[in-house]
Amino acid sequence: MTAVSKWDDLKARTASSLLMIAVGAGEIWLGGPWFLGLIALVCGLMIWELVRMLTPEAKGLARGLGIVAGLSIILAIRMPSDIGLLAMLVPLAAGMVLLARHRLIYFLYAPVILLAAYALVTLRDRDDGLTWLIWLLLVVVVTDVAGYFAGRTFGGPKFWPAISPKKTWSGTIAGWVGAGALGLAFVPLTDAGFELVLVSMIAAFASQMGDIAESAIKRRTGVKDSSNLIPGHGGVLDRFDGLIGAALLVLIFMVAAGHMPGQP
Repeated sequence: MTAVSKWDDLKARTASSLLMIAVGAGEIWLGGPWFLGLIALVCGLMIWELVRMLTPEAKGLARGLGIVAGLSIILAIRMPSDIGLLAMLVPLAAGMVLLARHRLIYFLYAPVILLAAYALVTLRDRDDGLTWLIWLLLVVVVTDVAGYFAGRTFGGPKFWPAISPKKTWSGTIAGWVGAGALGLAFVPLTDAGFELVLVSMIAAFASQMGDIAESAIKRRTGVKDSSNLIPGHGGVLDRFDGLIGAALLVLIFMVAAGHMPGQP
């Protein structure tokens, strides 16, 4: 690989990333219905992309399930929790009934997308949610950026070549180190202790596993990108697969402990 070809996607990736940061930062800061609307849209697009990968010919079904999934997130947040969470079963049940093939992949991965979306909105709605949401997003970004540059610069043995042939151990470890450093920087910004360093590294690993999971689906279905919506990144799933994994981990923390790490 030549020096030029190693970095030939950097310009498009950077431009797309800056635009996403500008839009996302505003919605995150506003919170409430603004952030809920953004997450519902992103969730719907991810379900749309997932169905398109699983059954490319079912374009109408992909659009329909995407719309239903986005609406289900809004209902899950706005309705009482014991009732609202049932709304997320609607796109799952519909997909299981209507998909012509790859039902098992949909059954396993669609709930992960929906639960991650629910986790992000729930986290932002907390009194301390803005700080923790920024931490989570930065963990994912730092993991991705550190892994990208370390992998392209140092190369070396592949992390999981059968599923994600571009990922290297150098990039994977760089992601852990970068996330740990970020966690250390957030210790004085929160009332979390130094355990946040380890938690950040675990979140980085969850982010990487989210990436691996989507890569496995793409290899199983024979597609390169989940879509072409985002120049330099592919689709929404290609860009936010890591966030799905990290957000799901945060949801597990919240359910298991009733609060974010470090909160009383």
